[in-house]
Amino acid sequence: MPFNTKLADRVRTYLAAFPDLQVEEKIMFRGLVFMVNGKMCVNVSGDGLMCRFDPGLQDELSAKSGFQKMIMKGKLIKGYCYVDPEGCKTKKDFEFWVNCCLEFNATAKASKRKNN
Repeated sequence: MPFNTKLADRVRTYLAAFPDLQVEEKIMFRGLVFMVNGKMCVNVSGDGLMCRFDPGLQDELSAKSGFQKMIMKGKLIKGYCYVDPEGCKTKKDFEFWVNCCLEFNATAKASKRKNN
């Protein structure tokens, strides 16, 4: 499923308000990834978001509207979630999720680059 370009524009516009951030966009994970300062931050996946956040907030965030756990190969991936369209529809909810991603991005480790 292609990613929602209007949602991608919302993310792009929001991140542009932070001039100190280095933002790069990449097509991956069946969506559009916003890399911030060389690290995966937030993705637009279908009509929702895929968020990377502090794994210590997993239980707290799971109670938020729109939260969907990320399960890969039957295993819960802590520190990542999907947020369905209803969970990021309002400006307040959208900014909450993107800010969670940005806060974690400041301390997150960058993935090691693969040599091709």
